[in-house]
Amino acid sequence: MSDTEQAPPGVDTAVPTPARMYDYYLGGTDNFEVDRAAAEKVLANMPEAGDAAWANRGFLQRSVRWLAERGVRQFIDVGAGLPTMNNTHDAAQAVAPDASVLYADNDPMVRAHAEKLLAGSTGTAFITADFRDPDGILGHEVTAGMIDLTKPVALLVVALVHFIPDADDPWGVVRRYMDRLAPGSYLVLSAGTGDRQADRAVGTVRDVYARSTASVHLRTRAEVERFFTGMEIVPPWEGAAAKVCYIGEWGAEDPDAADSDGSRWAYCAVARREG
Repeated sequence: MSDTEQAPPGVDTAVPTPARMYDYYLGGTDNFEVDRAAAEKVLANMPEAGDAAWANRGFLQRSVRWLAERGVRQFIDVGAGLPTMNNTHDAAQAVAPDASVLYADNDPMVRAHAEKLLAGSTGTAFITADFRDPDGILGHEVTAGMIDLTKPVALLVVALVHFIPDADDPWGVVRRYMDRLAPGSYLVLSAGTGDRQADRAVGTVRDVYARSTASVHLRTRAEVERFFTGMEIVPPWEGAAAKVCYIGEWGAEDPDAADSDGSRWAYCAVARREG
């Protein structure tokens, strides 16, 4: 996107945003010079950032297909971001054309992007909302019009909670969502980690995002596992134990080959809410 283009209303082109930086890592064009400059600072000390972004997209797509193949027909994707292809509705509706997908994000540029992306599509909708407001999202009139909360729902919280500080209790927020969803619903979650990463790379990531609209809070495996407390974690690949794993491994035909450097920057899991 040319910086000379008029930005959508409410979009500040002077401060980088995680959504636009993520778009840049994926090779997209919905970003500005300020986002590209910030992303390049990350890439200077974390050259695998693009690989990490693609690994995360792969996890999203594989997990959504897996759920659709098992009969899930309702998806709520919170913090959906800007990618132009292979989004949640693409993956779900390729398996189940009748699947309903609700996107929620609080970034005004994401809304502008979504309005163009979803124009003419069926079974999809977008609402402007904050992840930290489960009641606002689940009680929204658009949600009520397309999502039946008495039936199983897949809640997608992908590459989002590492932008939520401990003080906002992201674990409690996720629990509030899941408590409102019907038994048989699923949580799909990935979260950035600094485990076993070089201090310089971790420091760069934290410093760059501290100057964006959302700081980064990388978490340990144990901290990510807490998001799935009380739920039944799905084995991430055939023959594996039920566990949290790296994002490239989940659903991979060859988990060892999929365990790339970028993949190890985030943990993930899919878990089922029991009755």
